[in-house]
Amino acid sequence: MAQIASITLYQNDEARPVMEAILQDNPTARVLNMPGAVKIDVDDELVINRATVEEKLGSEWDPQQIHMVLISMAGNLDEDDDQIKLSWKH
Repeated sequence: MAQIASITLYQNDEARPVMEAILQDNPTARVLNMPGAVKIDVDDELVINRATVEEKLGSEWDPQQIHMVLISMAGNLDEDDDQIKLSWKH
């Protein structure tokens, strides 16, 4: 059985490009829209690529900016300058 990696973001204009990038880079993602928030679940590993967010945003994006729209996450966090990964892998 797959472990679920998850991220919950505020549902606002600042988070929209991040959400769109997550859905593009994680085609099996499941989305739960809630008042003021969006929860995105992916089996095994959720990836947020800097280049995809920048494409959606139309400008540069530092992965640390995710903290401005982040509500919660589930999984082990692995991040660098180009990518954020959430998974239950060690």
